[in-house]
Amino acid sequence: MNREEKAQVIEELVEKFNKYNFFYVTDASGLTVSEVNDFRHICFDKGVVYKVFKNTLIKKALDQVETDYSGFDDGNVLKGFSGILFSEEIGNLPAKVLTEYRRKTKSKKPILKGASIDSDLYIGDDQLVALSTLKSKDELIGEVIGLLQSPAQRVISALQSGENNIAGIVKALSEKKD
Repeated sequence: MNREEKAQVIEELVEKFNKYNFFYVTDASGLTVSEVNDFRHICFDKGVVYKVFKNTLIKKALDQVETDYSGFDDGNVLKGFSGILFSEEIGNLPAKVLTEYRRKTKSKKPILKGASIDSDLYIGDDQLVALSTLKSKDELIGEVIGLLQSPAQRVISALQSGENNIAGIVKALSEKKD
């Protein structure tokens, strides 16, 4: 790979790091070609982009991004074989893909070396369970809306159960205190 090709790959990586808020660095070494192809197929089906890059090129691209990824240097994330899973909208989707593939193949590979979720760093394979149970922004917003609607729904049901009668509501509330 000559300098121009390397510069092109670094530029591509910088674009991906800027475009995708969520990415996971994995180690799929030891998997056969057919196993890697199966993993790629699952990624494609779920809408996750998986590509393998040289660590030095990943490091140079991360250095050009505004976010500080120096934590990846300390955690040995960019050593050995590195493949990156990119997800545009759902932060826990790559973790779910990794978990699903591991469960399907009864393997411990690919190993999660590190992840960036909205610029927060998670280092080590032991973070996979926590990452796979993270809720997306939409799920959290839905829960908040549900919590906000719940008191209003109780008042409406109380109104309906009291036959739209204020006396019925007062009676229901006084009985509830007892």
